[in-house]
Formats: sequence, C-alpha cells, structure tokens
Amino acid sequence: MSLLTSRECCSKKVRGAGAGKASPNKEKANVALALKSRYPLKHLLHALKLARSIFYYHAKADNDTEQYQDEKDLIGQIYHEHKGRYGYRRIHLELRRQGVMLNHKTVQRLMGQLGLKSTVRPKRYSSYKGEVGTVAPNVLERDFEATKPDEKWVTDVTEFKVKQQKVYLSPIVDLFTQEVVAYKVAKNVRLPLVTDMLTDAVATLDEDAKPIVHSDQGWQYRHKKYQKKLSESGLTQSMSRKGNCLDNAVAENFFALLKTEMYHNQYFEDADDLIAHIDEYIEYYNTKRIKVKLKGLTPIEYRNQALKAA
Repeated sequence: MSLLTSRECCSKKVRGAGAGKASPNKEKANVALALKSRYPLKHLLHALKLARSIFYYHAKADNDTEQYQDEKDLIGQIYHEHKGRYGYRRIHLELRRQGVMLNHKTVQRLMGQLGLKSTVRPKRYSSYKGEVGTVAPNVLERDFEATKPDEKWVTDVTEFKVKQQKVYLSPIVDLFTQEVVAYKVAKNVRLPLVTDMLTDAVATLDEDAKPIVHSDQGWQYRHKKYQKKLSESGLTQSMSRKGNCLDNAVAENFFALLKTEMYHNQYFEDADDLIAHIDEYIEYYNTKRIKVKLKGLTPIEYRNQALKAA
C-alpha cells in the first residue's frame, strides 16, 4: 500500500470511528489503539489531530488498568475486610505480607482510582474539672519512645454519644507495642472506670515491670484512690501540663483513630450496641490491625517478637 493510500484509508477509518460526535482525547486514543496494528501510528495521530504525548498517556493508563486489575481487586478486598480503616500505607504493608510487591506510591494511586478514602477525625473529650487532688509532675515529658514492653504507659478517658446516651472508654496503651493493655467501658464516668482499668492493667505485669503511667490532669487521675493503687504497685505517675493535650498525644491519637475507624458516621442501636462494637474494635486493633510504626506487625505480634528476642 502506498503512503498516500495508507493515509487515505486511515482517514476514512478514523472518520467512521468518530462519526456522530466530537471525540475527546481518550476516545481518539482508543481509536488509534484499535487501528494501529493496521496503519502507521503517525498517520492515525495526524488524522485524529492527537498529539503523540497525549496518545501515550492514555495508552499507558489503559495498560495500567489491565496490568493492575488483580492488585486492585486485592486492595479493595483488604480495604473492605478492614471496614475502610486502612490507608495506602497499611494496605501497602498488608500486600507485602501476602507476597504482593508494589511500590507504596502505586498503591496510593490505585486506591485513588478505586475511590478509597479516609474520614475526618472528631474532637476530644476533656475530663478536667478544676484543681481537686494532687497533680503529679510530667515525668514522661513527651518522650513517647520506649525500649521494651511495659516501660511506659499512657491513659485517658474519651466520650461517645448515641441516642441521647453517653458511653465512656478508659484504656491504657503501651508506648512500645501500641497495644491496649487494659480498658474499661461504662455508661458513666465515675471513678471505677479508671481504677478498675488500672487494676486489670497491673495484673498483666511481670513482677519486675514498673512502667511510668502518664495521663492528663483529669480528676480521676488526681484522686487519692487512683494514686494509692499506683503507689502500692510501685508504678510512677506522670501528668501532662494543664491544658496541653500534646503532652499525651499518643492517647489522643488512639482515640482519634478509634473514632474514625469505628464510631464516626456509623449507626448504633443504643449504648449497649456501641459498647459491643468498642469491644470488637479493641480486639481487632490489638490482634489484626497492622501498624506502619511496628514494621507491618500488629501490637500483639510486636510484643511477642520483642519477648522472644529478649
């Protein structure tokens, strides 16, 4: 076929493929892809009035879609299995755990194509009720790094609302493993919410473990019964400076994470239903939810690994 004949045939095919409407660049690229095995690409692009760079951009996008279809299916499966709680970093780690080696930027891009997004974190609850009880010094001083399990603990109280009812959660989080060591949930914010939690946490300790226990200046932590339990157990009490939530940032971040992944924009029948979901989430958080900071392990896996290496 002569050059002129090739151009003429190419132009006729292009006009036929695009007849009836003005084709956008992607449609033009699809026409070129469909015909390029029969006609020289430069003739197709000339007839389509499509820049070579734009053609290759759309051709690559189509190729990526086909190339990563299995990976996108797996990403969607992981995302929905964890109820939308994983961002691209954790999905990247989970893919690696399953033997799928993708660059984290590729995972982020594929999630964008799938429309998988995170949600906004809600505001915190404050348990400060004035100067009542003894305030402990800030021993922790924002040093949130720990060298072993049960070296540093942080604690706080957060509030939930469901159908005019309130629910309160009081956990202790280990700074080395990020594990929720112990927690209590109640429909009121009375003292046993924190004292019973502390008793349960102390019961998990080895005899020689004496962690720093850091909190804000909430009235529960300044109460003599709470402070007596700490003293009897040989634990060191630490408190944030007044009105400075950054001094207890790890506890704040845990609450923000929990509310984003389990509570925010969710429906609950009543307070009991919410409490059941909190219990379920904390079990999931400790045993199934991998963390980037823990090198792709869950808090329990990270604790077990540390204990084996000790």
